Amino acid sequence: MKERLEEIKIKGLEKIANVKNQTELEEVRKDLTGKKSELSEVLKSMSTLSNDEKKVIGMLTTEIKTVFENNLKVKEDKLIATTSVLEEPIDLTIPGKKVSEGALHPITQMRYDLNDAFLSLGFEVYSEDDISSEKYAFDNLNFSKDHPARQSMDTYWLEGTEDKEGAERLCLRPHLTGGSVRYLLKHGAPARFVYPGGVYRNETTDARHERAFDQYEALIVDKNISFSSGMVMIQAILEKVFGRKINTRMREGFFPFTEPGYEIDMECLVCGGKGCKVCNHNGWIEVMPGGVIHPNVLKSAGLDPDEWTGFYINIGLDRLVMMRYGVDDVRLFHSADLRFLKQFK
Repeated sequence: MKERLEEIKIKGLEKIANVKNQTELEEVRKDLTGKKSELSEVLKSMSTLSNDEKKVIGMLTTEIKTVFENNLKVKEDKLIATTSVLEEPIDLTIPGKKVSEGALHPITQMRYDLNDAFLSLGFEVYSEDDISSEKYAFDNLNFSKDHPARQSMDTYWLEGTEDKEGAERLCLRPHLTGGSVRYLLKHGAPARFVYPGGVYRNETTDARHERAFDQYEALIVDKNISFSSGMVMIQAILEKVFGRKINTRMREGFFPFTEPGYEIDMECLVCGGKGCKVCNHNGWIEVMPGGVIHPNVLKSAGLDPDEWTGFYINIGLDRLVMMRYGVDDVRLFHSADLRFLKQFK
């Protein structure tokens, strides 16, 4: 029996060595280790042997099977490493295909440019989750209980939390400003930080509005912050982004989280101030609200409004990108149309 096993081993290793492809390898594997292999036949004929012989032959059979399996694995690795994935030889005279290169989305690129600009001014870049709550989106920001923005016509409330209040009533982030209180509660003052991100509102879409869009908010909190400091920051950022001086104007505006609050407009760069559908034909486009942080917001952040003050700006990132490239419809940026997006490589 030992002689037969030795012969099976020698012939089996020779078969493995002569294998030329994966198909032959599987046939040899089945022939050497399958249920109908010679090794299986040897095991079936062991009933005529003594107990001592069964033990010896059984161990020897197992060893040979292990040798086969190891050699089959080595052979398989060699075949994989040396076999071409192509069924036919490669024709090196055929011209190759140009690899399509990706690029940053123009809104992403604008966000990175703003990050660089603010970092150079000593700001920190902050981020938070897209899901907020009534507490941070409204309560902490001095929004009255009956403010329209709290209703479903503006805010996307998460199902299952409609009947709850405060931190337990969850919503998709309708604006970034709630992040300011969250940051100040954790880090305190003085503070100088920006926080970019996506926001979500139940709005009717048009050339200037989307339901999901990007904002970029900045906040300075310190002692004796002057209004002129905020204006200098706005001018510096716009010049950094567009590479030249940009005409701006400020209009009085009401926001619950500022006192006083302002609408900050820039000259429409799509039409050069002449009037178009992007600027509603008046030559100016609102790019950011801003103003002095409201004392009640400072109190929500655990700060004394008699000691601390601050200045907000909230940049409409999508609109700023429209101005940079002269795009007249914000919906194009979210269309996933590669014909449009490839222009910004």
